[in-house]
Amino acid sequence: MPFLSSASPKLAPWKVLLVDDEPDIHDITKLTLSRFRLDGRALSFVHAYSGEEAKLVLAREKDIALVFLDVVMEREDSGLEVARWMRQDLDNQFTRIVLRTGQPGQAPEEKVIVDYDINDYKEKTELDRTKLFTTTFAALRAYRDIMKVEEARRIQHSYREGLERVIEASGHIFRQRNLKDFASGLLQQVVALLRLEKSMLLRVAGASLITGESQYEVLARIGDIGGDIICPELLAQLDEARANRISKLFGDTYVGYFPNSSGKASLLVLRGVEEISEIDAQLLEVFCSGVAIAFDNILLNKEITDTQAEMILRLGDVVESRSHEAGNHVRRMAQVCQVMGEAAGMSDDEISVVMHAAPMHDIGKISTPDAVLLKPGKLTPEEWEIMKQHPEVGRSLLAGSQRPILKAAAVIAHQHHERYDGTGYPQGLKGEQIHPYARMVAVADVFDALSHKRCYKAAWPIEQVTEYMREQAGHQLDPHYVDLLIKNMDKAVAINQSWPD
Repeated sequence: MPFLSSASPKLAPWKVLLVDDEPDIHDITKLTLSRFRLDGRALSFVHAYSGEEAKLVLAREKDIALVFLDVVMEREDSGLEVARWMRQDLDNQFTRIVLRTGQPGQAPEEKVIVDYDINDYKEKTELDRTKLFTTTFAALRAYRDIMKVEEARRIQHSYREGLERVIEASGHIFRQRNLKDFASGLLQQVVALLRLEKSMLLRVAGASLITGESQYEVLARIGDIGGDIICPELLAQLDEARANRISKLFGDTYVGYFPNSSGKASLLVLRGVEEISEIDAQLLEVFCSGVAIAFDNILLNKEITDTQAEMILRLGDVVESRSHEAGNHVRRMAQVCQVMGEAAGMSDDEISVVMHAAPMHDIGKISTPDAVLLKPGKLTPEEWEIMKQHPEVGRSLLAGSQRPILKAAAVIAHQHHERYDGTGYPQGLKGEQIHPYARMVAVADVFDALSHKRCYKAAWPIEQVTEYMREQAGHQLDPHYVDLLIKNMDKAVAINQSWPD
């Protein structure tokens, strides 16, 4: 995965702390080292005039490379105490310490270097320009090399930790079975992987043949990403990443490009990002390449499910049109079932199953003779017995499949004419004996039949429909689902308006 950054890092100066109670020593040191350079980096000086002040500076400044440390300040051993405190209490093993003293007898060189982990020991009188320069050069070069080793160790440890997080994250998202859940899980794991907060995952939906502008589908998002979801600026960034097949940092917005074999590349948008390190980019590549196969499988499963759902809808249309029912009846029923399922707290998978299975409720009517099915007047007792056979026919047509949608459809087709009070057919089931899917479909079927015109009746006003359903609660219909539908009647009415006859 190519990665480009729009900014190049500047070389920061080496930070040097001067600790001495004599201001002249500070001035002379700064002047002497004013032209010092190592690896193209100058020096930046921080000043402290006592041991206690030096501790405060060292606790605050985490990137000091070198300390020039006087021994005798407010006390005879102030400098030695600072050195001990740095190594032991602060646990700073990286900063180089050069001890400077004007009174050598106060701190014997060999004992100080051994006992206090001092890197160099100089008398102030011997620090002329050349020796000060070479001492600084040697100390900073040692600090640079130590930090390179430490950075390599940190990167190795971070990459190992990152790979462990990748394995854990992959295991989590592979458990997701639908596209939206998968995308949401993927996004959550990426955010956890990189320890970020604001992000968005998009899929390239295709290109418009009319305008030529790219179209994108937002699969999931986390956090407040601000403004329009896809503003013109972000759209241009997405187009650039997709056209060049690269991942790139645009200011504080990272756009990751991850193609897959389905032909629908994924674009990961991370907002408020100062930088994406090379190791993070590598972890993203490992993670996203690993989930690409799962992503393709979910897209394929979604395509199969969508095809199955469309075939069920079209078959439902055929059955309804044969009995002169409106063509959108089954679509409205499915969506009303969705409203009740969401209100009942059903899982997304269950809601999807009942939505896709509901249009098959009257599939058994395919075997009902026209003379009975299309008779305009009241049916004779013999004709009514024939009509009552369609639930059993529907069950027999769909029974035996292990597909969740078809299994649910078989139950719905068999039980949707059962009544809550036990007086329905074909089995005379009562209350909780009737499957919840069938109870939901019965409520949706009655609502749709009453609120739309039929050859034998006009459409009822919503108030009248609501009153009738309240009357039938506990008799024909499950009172729980009647109550849920009435509480969400505005959504049901909106469905009617979206799918008119």
